[in-house]
Amino acid sequence: MRIDPHVHCRDWKQSYKATIKDVVSLAKASGVDIVFDMPNTEPPIISRELVERRLRTAEEYGIKNGYYLYVGVTKDPKQIEEAVDLVTNHDRVIGMKMYAGRSVGDISVINGKDQAIVYRTLADAGYKGVVAVHCEKEGLFRNGLWDPAKPETWNYARSNAAEVESVRDQIKFAQEAGFKGTVHVCHISTPEAVELVDAARKNIRITCGVTPHHLLYSEYDAMKNGLMFKVNPPIRDAKTRDGLMLALRQGKIDWIETDHAPHTADEKLNSPYMSGIQSLNLYAALLGRLRTGGFTEKQLDDLTFGNIARVFGKVRVS
Repeated sequence: MRIDPHVHCRDWKQSYKATIKDVVSLAKASGVDIVFDMPNTEPPIISRELVERRLRTAEEYGIKNGYYLYVGVTKDPKQIEEAVDLVTNHDRVIGMKMYAGRSVGDISVINGKDQAIVYRTLADAGYKGVVAVHCEKEGLFRNGLWDPAKPETWNYARSNAAEVESVRDQIKFAQEAGFKGTVHVCHISTPEAVELVDAARKNIRITCGVTPHHLLYSEYDAMKNGLMFKVNPPIRDAKTRDGLMLALRQGKIDWIETDHAPHTADEKLNSPYMSGIQSLNLYAALLGRLRTGGFTEKQLDDLTFGNIARVFGKVRVS
């Protein structure tokens, strides 16, 4: 049994990229039984109405078992309170997602003061579930360094420091608010951020996940494969990639998540140069690499199912 707790099905206005059915079918072909779908859709899933609509869409494809959904978080306390109710009382709403840095879609909480409000609102509401966070600090972006003719420059525009400092912020805000739920750092891409997460475990409930593309590829591959490898956070240099693999081996990373993100080739290769990699295609190759690298089946089971099911709690195995 495998869970991928981070996929982007498209549907609705973006059905031309992929549908829930497409992504679930690919997941099963890749050995993944259960997926958690992200809310940065068009429109973004931030209300009860849109949660119910999304689940109806899945059921229209005949998909219910094995499909779960995050609800997005904004800076509006009323919206956050509705999200708390949805996660607490709906068996298919698996957690919340906060974009602490802009990625793909129209949902984000950029300002640090607003992020702190999110944690205070969640703490006041007694929320004990998961808030998954896209950690990139926009104040540290250097967008002038990005040159589409040199795709590896995306790594310079969104540097390691942008992720590290955003992770530091989330830990600080969660501690100060007395947040009793779990902060999950999505698609962690730097060993420095992993060390922050690991050190924070003694004070708050916190986890992190890593993608196949951040473990298998380096900046060299981004140069070789061009804009098809543009992703948020960026693919890093080889030293950083190797540091992530070491952290995974040491048990400092809680699970593998693909951040599977379909776009058309035209959207990737031309303006707006969309970020995202269809990383479910790499899932089996990564597990094979880990096996040959000495990871035990127990470790792989924990990284692809056990740790995820334990933290989220409501996953049903059917």
